[in-house]
Amino acid sequence: MRLLRYAFLAVVAIVLVTVAMANRGPVPVTALPPDIADVLGRNWSLELPLYLVIFAGMVVGLLIGFVLEWFREHKFRSRANAKTREAARLERELSQVRGGTAKPAVQDEVLTLLSGQRKAS
Repeated sequence: MRLLRYAFLAVVAIVLVTVAMANRGPVPVTALPPDIADVLGRNWSLELPLYLVIFAGMVVGLLIGFVLEWFREHKFRSRANAKTREAARLERELSQVRGGTAKPAVQDEVLTLLSGQRKAS
């Protein structure tokens, strides 16, 4: 399995290097369209190799996807944490019952007062 993983990573690396070598030409990367840049009086522009722009776009897309997936799965993670806490609580309660160290259930104050009056009568 490890050999298969290394072979896959080697193929991916070869493909990425090939794409990078085929797209070495510089391209202008501008932050704003020319009309808006003229209105603002600023034009942020860089000359970058095309492969760097492609790889940066892939990385940004992956990060956005990971963050959106993390937010989407929040309800499942919180539900799993709640169930884990409940299971731990129930296991503690079960061990107390089996060990004979179980505490009597807490009664309502009114029921406690009424049971005290019955005993006194």
